[in-house]
Amino acid sequence: MSTIIPIVFCFDDNLLMPAGICLNSLLLHANKDTFYDIFILHDYRSSFPSSNHLERLHEVYSNFKIHYRNIGNSFDNAFEIRGITKAAYYRLLIPEVIKEYEKVFYFDVDIIFRSDLSKIYHETNLDNFYVAGVATPYTDLETYVQKNIKMNPSGYICSGTILMNSKKMLEDQLVPQFKKEAEKEWKYQDQDVLNLVCKERIKLLPPWFGVVGTVNEIVSNHDQEYYDTNTVNDILNFGTIHYNGAKPWKSWCYNFDIWWEYYRKSIYFDQTFYFEFYHNKLVELDNLPLIKRIKILLRYFFVR
Repeated sequence: MSTIIPIVFCFDDNLLMPAGICLNSLLLHANKDTFYDIFILHDYRSSFPSSNHLERLHEVYSNFKIHYRNIGNSFDNAFEIRGITKAAYYRLLIPEVIKEYEKVFYFDVDIIFRSDLSKIYHETNLDNFYVAGVATPYTDLETYVQKNIKMNPSGYICSGTILMNSKKMLEDQLVPQFKKEAEKEWKYQDQDVLNLVCKERIKLLPPWFGVVGTVNEIVSNHDQEYYDTNTVNDILNFGTIHYNGAKPWKSWCYNFDIWWEYYRKSIYFDQTFYFEFYHNKLVELDNLPLIKRIKILLRYFFVR
């Protein structure tokens, strides 16, 4: 008997390629009895739902189904900054748009999965919470969060890897609050909105669930006092890697080699794209001053 796990992604045409790699990694690590019921939220401008690009995954995997939900022109008036598009806000509509499940995962597509999600889905009790996600022990957001979101920074979560209590959000009419706040000029957009509206009802998940750049920095410091040995091992061995800063298909970044490893394993592997990326990046590396090359190599070898 299959274990059905609902999972939602939101993106536009610009992220179709990494979305394929993301979903490929998700299915690659699924347990034999895990079935992913995948929902993709998009707007009226998106053309990728008719491309069958993601449906190619059926050539290799059978344990999933994809549903496309067009959210029309929602969040057309939402604030944009730092090149992050309005699609980032679509996750805030999940309780209204996907009513089939009371509890659902949401993930960005700049992610590589390295474990099955069924255990954490079933073992995370959200009865008294709106949402669960990952916060980092230290961050340069502390002053901003205290002043603007008016919450303890230790409970401020990344919005790219979350588990949502859709039933509770719908009952307490959080979506209208999300929409209202999304029109304001929040620096971190949907992430600020989610934390602001849900604060006091946010549950923290273990850091392996969303390994962002800050977590990488902590783990790379061998003298760090934030995580115990077991937590560090979980992060390194099967942590879900979220490239929330620089994107590995565009530039060097933490764990870029892991993304390219999964790219090579995927049905979307393209030799020309692969060669051109590494050829161009090696040329860039050769042109750097020696001291910068040494710093890059040290970071690469000690952040693994």
